[in-house]
Amino acid sequence: MATAVNKPLPIVVLISGRGSNLQSIIDAVAAGELPVEIRAVISNRPDARGLQRAAQAGIATQVIDHNSYPDRAAFDAALQTTIDDYRPRLVVLAGFMRILTPAFVSHYRGQMINIHPSLLPEFPGLNTHQRVLDACRKETGATVHFVTEETDGGPAILQTHVPVLPGDDADSLAARVLEQEHRMYPVVIRWYAEGRVQLDPEGRIRFDNAPLERPRLLDSEAGAPC
Repeated sequence: MATAVNKPLPIVVLISGRGSNLQSIIDAVAAGELPVEIRAVISNRPDARGLQRAAQAGIATQVIDHNSYPDRAAFDAALQTTIDDYRPRLVVLAGFMRILTPAFVSHYRGQMINIHPSLLPEFPGLNTHQRVLDACRKETGATVHFVTEETDGGPAILQTHVPVLPGDDADSLAARVLEQEHRMYPVVIRWYAEGRVQLDPEGRIRFDNAPLERPRLLDSEAGAPC
């Protein structure tokens, strides 16, 4: 059961590219469907299209270029300092193409989520859609999960299933999966803002104060979580 939200949840969104998932979040906030305040959008790439999307929506932007730092730890330290300046209660990875150090992940334990274009734990990492096709799978999907030290290995909150159609290539499959991602991410962020989903001290998800034994599913027909 949803709980009342007195103040919008402050969030920071991290991106590396065009920011289409970011746009779905911006649109949900603008429509009054998502009780959050996007305090900043931060990119590791100065040419990321998503920075323009954020600026057009009046959201603060920052660039922390990973090429300006000698190693991953130094980059993550600078990124963490920048994020913390905005005092978010949730960090949202929306196409952020960097592997994060354990220290960084630990700092945001239970307060950082990611979306991945497969039915995790299957096909973590990159080139997901081509790997699905190469494996001759009839179905794929997307997963929203808490971020842990294992890349794409954190506990899954919500999944949706997408059929692999005859004649699909990686681009056509990616486009259909991305449509579902745009629907999923605002749902999970709203759950978090409402206090419905959290990560317990043992690293397990609790949903509506009960253990979540398996990821929730998004019904692609009805457009509602089931």
